[in-house]
Amino acid sequence: MDFEAVKARAEFYKADMTKLLRDLVKIPGESCFEEGKVKRAADEMKKLGFDKVEIDGMGNLLGFMGSGKTLIAFDGHIDNVGVGNADNWTFDPFEGYENDEEIGGRGVSDQQGGIVSAIYGAKIMKDLNLLTDKYTVLVTATVQEEDCDGLCWQYIIKEGGIKPEFVVINEPTDGGIYRGQRGRMEIRVDVKGVSCHGSAPERGDNAIYKMADILQNVRSLNENDAEDQTEIKGLVKMLSEKYNPDWKEANFLGRGTITVSEIFFTSPSRCAVADSCSVSLDRRMTAGETWESCLEEIRNLPAAKKYGSDVTVSMYEYDKASYKNCVYPIECYFPTWVIPEEHPVTQAMIESYKSLYGDKRIGSQATIETRQKRPLVDKWTFSTNGVTIMGRNGIPCIGFGPGAEAQAHAPNEITWKRDLVTAAAVFAVLPSNYTKE
Repeated sequence: MDFEAVKARAEFYKADMTKLLRDLVKIPGESCFEEGKVKRAADEMKKLGFDKVEIDGMGNLLGFMGSGKTLIAFDGHIDNVGVGNADNWTFDPFEGYENDEEIGGRGVSDQQGGIVSAIYGAKIMKDLNLLTDKYTVLVTATVQEEDCDGLCWQYIIKEGGIKPEFVVINEPTDGGIYRGQRGRMEIRVDVKGVSCHGSAPERGDNAIYKMADILQNVRSLNENDAEDQTEIKGLVKMLSEKYNPDWKEANFLGRGTITVSEIFFTSPSRCAVADSCSVSLDRRMTAGETWESCLEEIRNLPAAKKYGSDVTVSMYEYDKASYKNCVYPIECYFPTWVIPEEHPVTQAMIESYKSLYGDKRIGSQATIETRQKRPLVDKWTFSTNGVTIMGRNGIPCIGFGPGAEAQAHAPNEITWKRDLVTAAAVFAVLPSNYTKE
């Protein structure tokens, strides 16, 4: 393969990629309202000569290039979070801006830049006659990831019958190759009480007091050590071979965490005892943890057991309608996934990157120093659609994409033109590299 030709072609398309990304930024597209962005990306695919471009029943954009036997997918979500406090922005998040190195605007790193690079990566394959009868490329622009990561791919796999050999997650990787992430789940704890007049609280059963006991146990679960004498052993225990057969990958991904994210109550009035209290728990999971184990550890907390049948521990379900009015319910469980470093997909990505750019992360002048202090192969802190693709369905995933994870959901979000070019070139090389004899 002529790697210099690939890099030159990616550089040639820098202005086109910049324009597409800036166009996408200008179109509102929070979860469940992505239609305008999807149509703009579909128009670009059609203009560039994709062999098939379609929008499925949920609203996901699917663009196919080539007709070979092995399906290789590049996934990016096209929705973005809201702006937040507009006073924290120094530029218009929807108008955005660009200079010689940067592009600013809501969604440029998280993660419409990845979609742009994947679209043009496929175009480079076509330009340079890299497409063969060995593979077909699928580029997706998926919906509702920010609301419910992975839901889109559960629909694509189960309803669309599409099952790639592997998927490249093009969320931002700060110039690195990412091979996994911690999982997460959304847990609800409900506690029942009995109300009475606040002037005689002993006549009632205060649900908030009971919940307070449980929350102290939850805090201990997050903060405690795992020594033998510790009653509530902390989640750090999963980094130990003593408690977790997957302890090596757990150490790679990092320990799990748990925190309270919301609290609710009911009471007849401000001068009464609360008769119910509920909380939401944000649980991040490392390798070796499952939704069953996470629910059971809450049910087995001393305070939860103390209050017995008055305590209910459950998992949330997501059931919002997409912009195409498709409701596809799913549990709010987003499994941990990690692909071994020696896996053929991981090795193909590493070889593709190194053939083009060497054995260190690269980037713009503003990013290269900090990037090169980090290992080339690493992992995400946040969650991606890989929770369903690999976590639920066992389809191998590997991560590479333009932008920086630290820019996600932050005010004054930016990405770098250099990253768009780099990612497009790597994407163009990967399928041929993976399918070579």
